[in-house]
Amino acid sequence: MKNRTHLSVVSALVLALSFVALSGLHAAPLQGNKSAERTDNKKTEQKSAAATPDQRQMRDLDEQVQQTKSDVLSIAAELNQLEEKLLYPSGTQVAIFVALAKGDELRLDAVRLQIDGQLVAHYIYSAKELEALRKGGVQRIYVGNVATGDHKLNVLVDGKLKNGSDFNRTEHFTFHKEVKPKLVELTVAGPDAGSTPITLGEL
Repeated sequence: MKNRTHLSVVSALVLALSFVALSGLHAAPLQGNKSAERTDNKKTEQKSAAATPDQRQMRDLDEQVQQTKSDVLSIAAELNQLEEKLLYPSGTQVAIFVALAKGDELRLDAVRLQIDGQLVAHYIYSAKELEALRKGGVQRIYVGNVATGDHKLNVLVDGKLKNGSDFNRTEHFTFHKEVKPKLVELTVAGPDAGSTPITLGEL
């Protein structure tokens, strides 16, 4: 009887110990998985944290590049203005602009300018430039130096009319240069517009 009781107690202890051991074995992988998940999460967070400064640095670099481009363009514009002032002082500067009469359908091909008998400009227009003029644009065809006083300006225009026929016209003008910049505008039109083909005005 005592042996049976003792055997029952031993069996119970063995079962209990087996259960505890099995529980420990099953729990160990779970702890390992949690630990692995935590490690993966830390790695992901580290990668995200590491990527964020790089992205910020790229954005900052892009902003710096854009600012540098803007500064370079601004400096270039200022240098062009300074160069123009040095090359064409206000006391001798003359600038000539070309425009098309509003609504005129003349296809302007080329314009030549002579000041005091000397050819100073010969410009051939592209389709895009002609379209810009038809939309009201104004082109600076010439800038240079002349002495104060009266000067002769000859304007030669080549183009085509709406019906396809050639259009050639030459006009002679006189302008007076004072001790300040001289800005004049040539307005070109075909005979279909019913106005003078080439007119000279001051800006």
